[in-house]
Amino acid sequence: MKDGHEWSPLEISPADVQLEASAEGLSTFVKSADIGDLLVKEKALVFRGFGVDEASLDPIIDELLPNRAAYVHGNSPRTKVGQNVYTSTEYPAEFVISMHNELSYAHRWPSRLLFFCAVAPETGGATPVVDGALWLASLDDEVREAFAGGVRYTQNLHGGRGLGKSWQQTFETEDRDEVERFLTEAEASWEWRRGDDLRITHARQSVLRHPVTGTEVWFNQSDQWHPATLGEDAAALAKVLPMDELPQTVTFADGSPIPPEYVLQVRDRGLEAAVDVDWRTGDLMLIDNVLVGHGRRSFTGDRRVLVAMSS
Repeated sequence: MKDGHEWSPLEISPADVQLEASAEGLSTFVKSADIGDLLVKEKALVFRGFGVDEASLDPIIDELLPNRAAYVHGNSPRTKVGQNVYTSTEYPAEFVISMHNELSYAHRWPSRLLFFCAVAPETGGATPVVDGALWLASLDDEVREAFAGGVRYTQNLHGGRGLGKSWQQTFETEDRDEVERFLTEAEASWEWRRGDDLRITHARQSVLRHPVTGTEVWFNQSDQWHPATLGEDAAALAKVLPMDELPQTVTFADGSPIPPEYVLQVRDRGLEAAVDVDWRTGDLMLIDNVLVGHGRRSFTGDRRVLVAMSS
C-alpha cells in the first residue's frame, strides 16, 4: 500500500490481533487497545476481514466514536440512515472528490471519522487519504504564504427551493432561532434574504496544529468552495452570477480573490500525495480528521459507504 509514499494507514486483521473474524472479535480488540493513542500514532486505521455488517455496526461505532456527532453545517449531500450515521456522499459516481478534512470550514470539526463499507463498488471507488503535513509541505511557498491569513467562506442556503442544500437540511432543523444560536456560537455573520434564504459568512484558518502532536497540517476547503475546481457547470454559473450569489464561494480572509491556479495546485497536490484505500465489503476505516484528509475516487457499481463522526 505504500506506493512510494512515506505513510499509509495501519491495516488490522483478525490474524494480526489473534481474534475471531467477527464483529465480536473487533469489539474485543477495540476494548483492549488504546485506540486513541494508536490513532494519533498511525493517523488512520483500517479494520479488514472482521465480517462486520450493517446489523452489527452500531455497537462498533459506539466503541470507536465515544461522542458520536451529527453532520450539522455540512455542505455535502448525504442521507441520514441511523443515529448520526450517514451515507458518505451522494455526488455522482463519475466524479472524483478532492482531498479535505471534514467540516474544516466550520467552527467545530470532528476529531475522528469512521467509514464503513456496506457494499464494495464494482470498480474504483477507493477512499484516498492524505497526510495533512505532507500535503502542506507539497505546496509552493508562494501558495502557503498567500493563505497565511486564512480564508473566508460564504454560503447561500435556500429555504426549500434553489441550488444546493437548504438551510433546513444543512442544520437539521426547521427552527430559525436554533440556526441563529448555532451561528452566533460559531462567530459567523448571517442575514435572512428574500423571505427564507440565508447567507452565511465566516472567516477560518487555512492551517491547523494537531492538539496532541502539535503537527501543522493543511486544514481548509478552499479548493472545494472555489468555482475554478468545480467543473464546467460551476464555471458557467460563476459567469452569470456575482461571486457572493453562488451557493458557496471562498476568498482570502481579507475578501481578496484567491487565484484559480492556487486552488488548482491545492487540489491536485493533495490528490497526488494521497494513498488509496480500496474497499472490500465489511471494511472499516477510522481516521484522525486533523492529521488526515480524505476524498473519493470515481467508481462503477453500487458502492455504499457509511460515515459517522465524533467530536
